[in-house]
Amino acid sequence: MKRLTLSLFSCAVVLVALVPAETIVGQRRRVVVRPARPGRVVVRRPVVHTKLIVRNGHPIRRVLPSTVVVRPAHRVVTVGPSLLFLPHVVWVPRTLSMPASDRLVWQDNESLDRDEGWVDTNFGVDDSGKALFLDLTGKTALNFAEVTFANGNVQVVDFNVRTHGPGFYKLLDFGDGRHVKTVRILAKSESDATKLTVYLSKS
Repeated sequence: MKRLTLSLFSCAVVLVALVPAETIVGQRRRVVVRPARPGRVVVRRPVVHTKLIVRNGHPIRRVLPSTVVVRPAHRVVTVGPSLLFLPHVVWVPRTLSMPASDRLVWQDNESLDRDEGWVDTNFGVDDSGKALFLDLTGKTALNFAEVTFANGNVQVVDFNVRTHGPGFYKLLDFGDGRHVKTVRILAKSESDATKLTVYLSKS
């Protein structure tokens, strides 16, 4: 009987020795592994800075950024070589309600990232209307805008390098009705990201 008991005890010791320690620990402690939450995938374009170019006769005389990130227009519009800069107008920011959709004849947008610095945005409009509007989705520093008309006149809007919060603003009013060829805006995102949308209204 003693021999049988001793044999059973020896077998138990051998079995315990052969069982991995991880298995024994696993019996005492349950480990719950939660899958990682899918993070936001952010695709960033390469940031390439180039020299800021302004044409002769540009009415803003203060020191402008030496380099910018240039955004080419989504729609290419050809303008004539003979451009005449009109006296600049100083922008007075006032938030408005967006006009009814049937009054909007054109719109386009551009996204800006904080790490890009100053971005030279360009919009090909080539349509007629009576007012331009600007919609900002994040805090944005604005430097100036250039609105080029079909007759070769260029109206510069001076933002005085001030930061503005999200909102819908009137960019420029020309109640007599004009054909807008292009809009250029020099802006910088002060948020992680900003969406800048330009609208042309027919009234």
